[in-house]
Amino acid sequence: MMRRFAMLTVTALVAGTSSLVASTPADAAPVVQFTRIQYDSPGRDTGTNRSLNGEYVQVRNGTHRTVNLYRWYVQSARGEVYRFRSNFYLRPGRTVTIRTGRGDNTDTTRYWGRTLHVWNNTRDRAYLRSPSGALMHSCRWTSMGRGYKYC
Repeated sequence: MMRRFAMLTVTALVAGTSSLVASTPADAAPVVQFTRIQYDSPGRDTGTNRSLNGEYVQVRNGTHRTVNLYRWYVQSARGEVYRFRSNFYLRPGRTVTIRTGRGDNTDTTRYWGRTLHVWNNTRDRAYLRSPSGALMHSCRWTSMGRGYKYC
């Protein structure tokens, strides 16, 4: 009888633990984070502005409030930095694409203004940092793969 009681208690504890684990992701606070990184520009890396703009990162606001990204920055593992230099309000559920080359900034697309590719095709890491330098999110790839990474 004691053995059966102990087994039921262990079963109840395991069941209780699994429900706690299952609910943890749903309880996690929504964040501002990378959603996709196109680290290998489609086609040949020619260095043209079109080729540079084929390389990009996307940042999504998963919170329930508008976030001002002023002074937030995206950083490569080698230290190249794109910084939001003025007020940029990203509404809840919205995404901004940051392209490597030059272009005219819009509400949904920003341009880094570089003349060389930023992201390494075979392995690299992108960092999203707050104005204080706090790491908000990172995304890493370790092989060529398909040329993009969902984060």
